Amino acid sequence: MSTISPFQGKKAAYFTLGCKLNFAETSAIGQRLREVGVRTVSAGEVADICVVNTCSVTEVADHKCRQAIHKLVRQHPGAFVVVTGCYAQLKPAQVADIEGVDLVLGANEKGDILRYLEERLPLLPDERAALAHDHHSVRTRDITTFVPSCACGDRTRYFLKVQDGCNYYCTYCTIPFARGRSRNGSIASLVRQVQLAAEAGGREVVITGVNIGDFGHTTGESFIDLLRALDGVRGIDRFRISSIEPNLLTDDVLEFCAQSRAFMPHFHVPLQSGSDEVLRLMHRRYTTTFFAQKMERILQLMPDAFIGVDVIVGTRGETAALFNEAERFIQSLPVSQLHVFSYSERPGTAALRIPHVVRPEEKHERSARLLDISRQKLHAFYERFSGQVRPVLLEHAHTPQLFHGFTDNYIKIEAGGALADNEIIPMRLGGWNATGDALMAEPLSTPSHTES
Repeated sequence: MSTISPFQGKKAAYFTLGCKLNFAETSAIGQRLREVGVRTVSAGEVADICVVNTCSVTEVADHKCRQAIHKLVRQHPGAFVVVTGCYAQLKPAQVADIEGVDLVLGANEKGDILRYLEERLPLLPDERAALAHDHHSVRTRDITTFVPSCACGDRTRYFLKVQDGCNYYCTYCTIPFARGRSRNGSIASLVRQVQLAAEAGGREVVITGVNIGDFGHTTGESFIDLLRALDGVRGIDRFRISSIEPNLLTDDVLEFCAQSRAFMPHFHVPLQSGSDEVLRLMHRRYTTTFFAQKMERILQLMPDAFIGVDVIVGTRGETAALFNEAERFIQSLPVSQLHVFSYSERPGTAALRIPHVVRPEEKHERSARLLDISRQKLHAFYERFSGQVRPVLLEHAHTPQLFHGFTDNYIKIEAGGALADNEIIPMRLGGWNATGDALMAEPLSTPSHTES
């Protein structure tokens, strides 16, 4: 006698907060649910299942998570609401207390979401409510699972999770507590995932993780060997390294990327502060001199490379003098863009023992100053390539006959006309678009699949 699947005829809504790794994991969860017959909800429909993948990097992130959960509960009355991610791992009881939440899954349990749903979806609302506070999140030291993910969701690019967790314990950061120790999939399994993405028509893959340069703790392999293996996957024309610590961005990695078949001249490197004293307080593993030399090395090997840099302002111990020192150093760097974050005190972190607290208005003023530098650097980088021809991967048009995309060196473009999504074509870059966030571009040829 056959049993009716609890997933039959169900619709799901997904909401992701935080990093590209979270996006990759949400996409993978959606893929698993689609495989058992759960369709993604369309605009205006009410979902039967809501999945919220949370971030907890700052108190603002926690607040946004709570707002997102409340909004989904209102929009999808009666839906079974699952909350996972870093906020769910760090504060499971707090999340379970939010009205409408049915299931809380921590870092070790999110890979078993189908099993939990299969057990609980058939329950009556009162039975669900009785179990809502039975949250599932093991202690940090017991987080051992590596949940694979290679998915694109509703985007063109695929995001490949190669590593999870972190062993660094920077004083301001909760990620090691939320995601556990560094661990990874095997090179063979990751290559197979990318091969499947290529078979599905993928052209570009972004390598994601918490500390991807630390790859290999689980399997005894190395990050450079992973890059070499991925570069050999035919059908994928582009790989990007999403974010990598400066001390792990070795000369071997840079030299390989510079001569590789498919790795793009695009790097995202966390600096966090341009002051050696603040870096010491943060327990970062490099100096400003080392960081500057690394930026110079990137551009020696790949002169057209886009370099994005993370910076935190207003950390404990960052006096006005130390910030001014950091600002001068950051201004001197030959980078393309800054991603600026204001420090947020997180319970349990070592930074709380550091004296000198920066007032909120000072954080805001410092952030504004660095964002102004970022705008200047990004504008100069884009202007430098205006008039040049670069290969562009075209992405979904949000409005008819209007496409966006990125060049090999991560310049955002806008183009109109009879173009095709997910094609790589040479385009001539022009001036700024109407909103000032992309360069207009014109194709030099009819879109066609490039040979790999």
